[in-house]
Amino acid sequence: MKHSFRILSFVFICLFYSCSSFAQQKKAAAAHPAPSGYVSKVWVSDQGDGTYKNPVLNADYSDPDAIRVGDDFYLIASSFDAIPGLPILHSKDLVNWKIIGHALKRQLPLEHFQKTQHGNGVWAPAIRYTKDEFYIYYPDPDFGIYLTKAKSISGPWTEPVLVAPGKGLIDPCPLWDADGKVYLVYAFAGSRAGIKSIIAVKQLNAAGDKTLDEGTIVYDGHEVDPTIEGPKFYKRNGYYYIFAPSGGVATGWQLVLRAKNVYGPYERKIVMAQGKSPVNGPHQGAWVNTQSGEDWFLHFQDKDAYGRVVHLQPMKWVNDWPVIGTDADGDGNGDPVMHYKKPSVGKVYPINTPVESDEFNDVRLGLQWQWQANPLATYAFADAAKGSLKLYTHEVPADAKNLWDVPNVLLQKFPADEFMATTKLTFSPNPKLENEKAGLVVMGLTYANIGIRNKKDGLHLVTGICEKADKGSAEKETLITRLKIPTVYLRLTVQNGARCKFSYSLDGEKFTDSGLSFEATPGKWIGAKMGIFSTRENQINDSGYADYDWFRVETLK
Repeated sequence: MKHSFRILSFVFICLFYSCSSFAQQKKAAAAHPAPSGYVSKVWVSDQGDGTYKNPVLNADYSDPDAIRVGDDFYLIASSFDAIPGLPILHSKDLVNWKIIGHALKRQLPLEHFQKTQHGNGVWAPAIRYTKDEFYIYYPDPDFGIYLTKAKSISGPWTEPVLVAPGKGLIDPCPLWDADGKVYLVYAFAGSRAGIKSIIAVKQLNAAGDKTLDEGTIVYDGHEVDPTIEGPKFYKRNGYYYIFAPSGGVATGWQLVLRAKNVYGPYERKIVMAQGKSPVNGPHQGAWVNTQSGEDWFLHFQDKDAYGRVVHLQPMKWVNDWPVIGTDADGDGNGDPVMHYKKPSVGKVYPINTPVESDEFNDVRLGLQWQWQANPLATYAFADAAKGSLKLYTHEVPADAKNLWDVPNVLLQKFPADEFMATTKLTFSPNPKLENEKAGLVVMGLTYANIGIRNKKDGLHLVTGICEKADKGSAEKETLITRLKIPTVYLRLTVQNGARCKFSYSLDGEKFTDSGLSFEATPGKWIGAKMGIFSTRENQINDSGYADYDWFRVETLK
């Protein structure tokens, strides 16, 4: 009897420590911090001498909004149909940024976003901190304006609430006034609302989660400020300010409106334009200040295939008007800077950049990765014990014309004007299936890839290109060679002008040009992306899979 009791006690102790260890592992995995001090090999804004160069984020973080809470700066951006969505970046000095999480794990409505929805989903969001909570308002042009909140920037974020239902309501930004009233400024997407180039304001309830009226137009830009959009709401020295870009994403200017009453009438002033700088159409962004009292402005520049990259501009106030950039002639309309002294934040912080490379040694995907739609659990397995990412081949949708319509494509942003991305792939197709395929892809309105396809006679190394993929064109595939082994190294090189080439290697040392070169194109409202995929054409009781050992972004060789 005593012997049995000892055995039971031993089993109980083992189970206890096993469960405790599992809980600790889960807790560690849940935290999943970005690597501390990651420094990109292809783009660093901080010059290490007290200055920085623009862009501070040379990647597609479009429609940025930012705030300071204490000594910390937080930035969010549009994510459209990519999931996880609403990326959150953190900085201590406005120059060195890293991705720390996402506020949106799945997009609503769930069924709608299980399919690819290029150009739809999360448009220009706004972030604010009030009442000891972070508030993110984001628009979906097809459904309305949503709100998600969190006590901590790391979450958990609440299930999004539809604050203002309606087609074409975009680019919201809240303002908590001194009298306790809450307002929301927003714009209109002509494609859904049937009208654009106007700015309106709605009043919200005290909780900020419900509109109290239909909204009031406070500015009409049809005559002098066409396509005015992206408004950001502030109050200073008794003035209400609406920062809003006009004139088009690639060609416009930064406008500021001000009024003593929230509903106007508003005065207008152009406070930044391209001028003599190379920064075309300096577009919407966010005013932030430092602990030392300096004012700065984060905004984006449209760089076509590279997307909308983020610049940091000095800002000052003159006669209660902001002046952004440098104003050599003193007319109050600044020019963007390309190189400048770093913000004064009280100390010097280490160089840090968003993570691009991934060794796949964690139990969760790196924060740089996003799917083309709400993912299923069966898309991938982060095999940390093996140190690889396993993508299971998943049946392409019945109505898919090409990869543009495939949800389980895993992508990240182009990180610089020039770079090289390499991955090691081992393909294990299901022997009962034919035409499973896995590889490396550059996605855009025109896309291209290099990968392995299984045929009855074995594995084929192939390239594919699809022009006007968004129009339903078929992908054209070319055989490079037959493979005798299932492991291959795939490489993408990108040069200035988004000129792309694919190459491959069987030993990881000597790379052979695939013969496919092309110029990357933007996607729908986004820049080109690169990534990996694993697909099949038919459904049976099991899938093949692709093991990606690592994905590394480096300088061109």
